[in-house]
Amino acid sequence: MIFSKIMIIPRHFNQKKYQKYLIELPKIKQYSKNIITIYNPKDFFNLLIDKISKAKKLIYLAILYLEKDQAGLKILKTIYQAKTNNPNLEVAILVDWYRAHRTVLGKKKDMTNSDWYSYMANKYKNIDVPIYGIPINLNEALGVLHLKGCIIDDYIFYSGASISNEYLNQFNTKYRYDRYQVIYNRTLSNSMSNLIRSKLLIEKSILINKISSYNKKKFFIRRYSRVLRKQLKSAKYFYNKDSCYDQLSIIPLLGVGKNNLLNRTIHNLVCSTKYKLTLCTPYFNLFPLLIKDISKILNLNKTVEIIVGDKISNDFYNPDNSVFKIISIIPYLYEINLRNFIKNYQNYIDNGNLIIKVWRHKNNSFHIKGIWVDRIWTLLTGNNFNARAWALDLENAILIHDPKQEIKNQRKQELSYIYKYTKRINSFQEIEKISDYPKKVKKIIRNIQIIHFDRLIKKIL
Repeated sequence: MIFSKIMIIPRHFNQKKYQKYLIELPKIKQYSKNIITIYNPKDFFNLLIDKISKAKKLIYLAILYLEKDQAGLKILKTIYQAKTNNPNLEVAILVDWYRAHRTVLGKKKDMTNSDWYSYMANKYKNIDVPIYGIPINLNEALGVLHLKGCIIDDYIFYSGASISNEYLNQFNTKYRYDRYQVIYNRTLSNSMSNLIRSKLLIEKSILINKISSYNKKKFFIRRYSRVLRKQLKSAKYFYNKDSCYDQLSIIPLLGVGKNNLLNRTIHNLVCSTKYKLTLCTPYFNLFPLLIKDISKILNLNKTVEIIVGDKISNDFYNPDNSVFKIISIIPYLYEINLRNFIKNYQNYIDNGNLIIKVWRHKNNSFHIKGIWVDRIWTLLTGNNFNARAWALDLENAILIHDPKQEIKNQRKQELSYIYKYTKRINSFQEIEKISDYPKKVKKIIRNIQIIHFDRLIKKIL
């Protein structure tokens, strides 16, 4: 992405209209005692297991993937046991169709997650735990199921994390750092589960733990994804709004395709900033509209803090002495983006309005996404704020409005944990340039820049 020169704010830019947009969003009343921020993935995992085992009505898991490892196995076995104990329990697991049918990028081919789901279904023949593969587009590169939220009765476990050892830090080895919230709210639970039930569980042929062959269903899945995507573009969460504009409330948001409700809300949220905006993303590849919005509020003398993962904390980073793979260039492309952005906005860093922090902790990876505005608004989401999230993936979020600062301690504590392993960047010269990169990486990046292929890569990753 090429960042434009510093822009001049047009005279018609009116922050009040953006703030009015947020205030007028239909809200659900939330009690502060029923929203819990968890700061440790193991605690999140253990509480999730506990609630699944005690579920009385409903278990819906919406995740990018349920990995065939110890964490995934424990979750799946607990669900099977819960269904055994309570045959009337309504159960559904939703994962991305394409992600379930391939192995992890860069690793050797092995049993896929889909194969494992079929194996487990065969092992527990008399217990119905359906796993649905949701094909959001014709190909994984054109959009995935990025819906977040595990719904257990009236509890929503919300995180950007998928279910795996790495995300949930099961063995004190390498972990992937994310956010973890648990919300108890019947209205929210009903709204989120109704959307899944009405929009995503309407076609039994997408059950993937009962299908042994990917290729046999490939043609149907491609056709089905076109219909599904068209339906989802007009989908949203329905609920009876509460009159709670001056107290703690929550707003569930959904979006797929350009100009959806979630995208519009993110745009208005950023532009509404009165004092300070904090934005976290693991991959610095911000959608152009967000770059413009950040430019506007910087020109209005507001403070913008951006926290992004170091290239070493990227999922695809490989140490210099490891076997080189073409996918290893991705962290470097994001770093080039970050360096260019800092260079163009260096004057705002110098005057203290723009704060750039880079997260790095040993060889662990950074997967934090979210927005905090003026200590009043908090956005929980799995959205990466990039071109892919903005136009291709099915995304959702929960926007929290806290005008009376009822959960300020949780918000402050969560940010303090995120800050712990960050380093503040004061100049673009602190970021490596292409000439500093390993020889193979440098050669490939320069080659793809000649044909502008790097721009295409940034749109789909």
